[in-house]
Amino acid sequence: MAGTAADVARVLKGEVGYQEGRSGGHWNNKQKYSGAVPGLEWSDYQAWCCTFTCWAFQTAGLPKGSYPVTASCALAVAWWKKAGRWSEYPAIGAPVFFGPGGGSHTGIVIDYDADTITTIEGNTNTSGSAEGDGVYRKTRQRRDSYVYGYGYPEYPGGIKSADPSWKDSSTQPQEEDPMAGITRQDIFDAVWKTDKVPAPKTSNSLKTNPTWQAVSVLSDIADNVRAVKAAQAGQTAAITALAKLVGSGVDTDTVVAAVEAAIKDAVVKVSVDINTTDAG
Repeated sequence: MAGTAADVARVLKGEVGYQEGRSGGHWNNKQKYSGAVPGLEWSDYQAWCCTFTCWAFQTAGLPKGSYPVTASCALAVAWWKKAGRWSEYPAIGAPVFFGPGGGSHTGIVIDYDADTITTIEGNTNTSGSAEGDGVYRKTRQRRDSYVYGYGYPEYPGGIKSADPSWKDSSTQPQEEDPMAGITRQDIFDAVWKTDKVPAPKTSNSLKTNPTWQAVSVLSDIADNVRAVKAAQAGQTAAITALAKLVGSGVDTDTVVAAVEAAIKDAVVKVSVDINTTDAG
């Protein structure tokens, strides 16, 4: 994966419904994510919402060092703030942090509107608890006091954010596309209708079209191909007709000679004296 916000969303959606282990009749925080993130293996059987976000970023292909690798929500908040990639506004693909100082719980935003955020969160449940049993898709109120803020990953092309003051690579002037505004017809004309060469002296249109563009060459080739096909059809018909004459009282040598001529020449003209009988 290329490490885009869309890649992160695809990874997250594939995990919805996953549940942690159980022991003694209780959920036990045993899950697959801790062991898959180098440096966080120790966090198995611990609260794993932040570990889940690290795993999602890693699996989606975000470069190492572009997000905090930690099982602590508080440490993750500190990392995003120090990196200068923190906002109070939601963004697609941004981890959202909940509770005092953002240290209670986290998930990742996959959509937002004027009033709500849609997230996918690990270690939560149907009621949105910070100590749950699995991976859930949640819809939460943007302005709920439980929402603390958001870390902004540096995605290729920038991040889609509700923050009116956020400046990212996607909002910076882009290098001008040298192909901008060029149509397929423009490309065709440039390739086939620009340079001209003298028409061959054998051209039927030499007088009306003395200099050829590349498209004229193609047209001439097509005309020649059609002429060859027509000649071949004529040959086939003539040879078939001649073959039927064998044994019908026509001189065999005459038929053979006509067939050979038909094979050799593009245009077949045969004259057979049907009154001549085979001398044998």
